[in-house]
Amino acid sequence: MNHRINTWQLTVLLYLVIPAALAAQDVRTPPAPAPTINPPISRIAFGSCSTQDEPLGILRTVLEWDPELFICMGDNIYGDTRDMQVLQQRYDTLSRRPEFQQLRAKVPLIATWDDHDYGENDAGREYPFKRESKDIFLKFWNEPAVSPRREHEGIYTCYRFGEPGSGRSLQIILLDTRTFRDPLFKSPQGSWKNDYLPDLDPQKTLLGDQQWAWLKERLLEPADLRIIGSSIQFAHEHNGWESWTNLPRELLRMVDLIRQTRASGVLFISG
Repeated sequence: MNHRINTWQLTVLLYLVIPAALAAQDVRTPPAPAPTINPPISRIAFGSCSTQDEPLGILRTVLEWDPELFICMGDNIYGDTRDMQVLQQRYDTLSRRPEFQQLRAKVPLIATWDDHDYGENDAGREYPFKRESKDIFLKFWNEPAVSPRREHEGIYTCYRFGEPGSGRSLQIILLDTRTFRDPLFKSPQGSWKNDYLPDLDPQKTLLGDQQWAWLKERLLEPADLRIIGSSIQFAHEHNGWESWTNLPRELLRMVDLIRQTRASGVLFISG
């Protein structure tokens, strides 16, 4: 999405309080989740749209709130290139920003990407350097060598905090809305304010079959609260900009999947 400002576009601190009634309402017996290795947390900040060449003073404000986790929701740099050397240089520029260095030194960071750090404005599966861009992304964000992200196409992933059954278990799902997404339907009268029209083509996908299957498995896992991070907006009326509303069948598929799996405590965040 080609709308940039000079600081993180959105930075919100979440205080997570899980009511006991919510924690107890799901009585199914889903598949056993992977072992939880992260302690419970209650303060999460998230943000997006970081222009690496400009000051990022908002991050100092974030640090004043002492978050236990920061979710980088995409457009973490404005790369916009097919030259991987240039893309790497723009990540390097971000890494040298003192505000980012302070945040990284004090707060655990997790990340997904959006179009500009993926490689091109509004790009989807047609971007020819997605694999090379992924390698740079994983290296920059210090993805472990044994991470499942390195074993599948795309960068979707899941994190868990707090033991299941504790009443404080949190699942954070970060989607990849770029690697698998089919081309959008361009409006003939489009401008930067109204670029796209809803596309009802049943063959088109946003997440791709592999990611949809993975997501279903995650939603069947027990959690008192689940944060689903989507780099593009999910729950709003269509306005022509990039969002789930441009592929409404995919949006309804998400709603149906949440209902089908009876996933409790779902909260969407976007950049």
